[in-house]
Amino acid sequence: MLSATLRSTRSPLALIRRVRAFHASSATLGHYPNADFSTFKRLTTGPDSEGRLVLVDFYADWCKPCHMLSPILEEISKDSTIKSGSDRPIDVVTVNTESDEGFELGQRFKVRALPTVIAFRDGKDVMQFVGALPAAGVRDFLQKV
Repeated sequence: MLSATLRSTRSPLALIRRVRAFHASSATLGHYPNADFSTFKRLTTGPDSEGRLVLVDFYADWCKPCHMLSPILEEISKDSTIKSGSDRPIDVVTVNTESDEGFELGQRFKVRALPTVIAFRDGKDVMQFVGALPAAGVRDFLQKV
């Protein structure tokens, strides 16, 4: 009888452990506005980048095309149904090139015009686009990455 009781209690515990493990996983999507260097590094090359596609949006407040593209990228970061061509969840990191750290990052990745969006996968920059694309153009870009 004790053995039957132990068996019946193990199964719910195993189920609880599985549920807890699921909830302990990282968030599906993320948007990181005004990211600093440490956030950029953690999300593009650190352990938080594994299995994810990270779009880094280099922008400036004075840039009108940046203001057109930013809401599209923010919507992508909130919509869990949008996936990359490699079926990875998408994070969006926004880097202000007018800050000292943002300017340095822009130089490091040879950003010559704004907005520039660079896609990072497995710690490496794999693709980019320059200029404000419409929502359909951004989704086409994501399917190529």
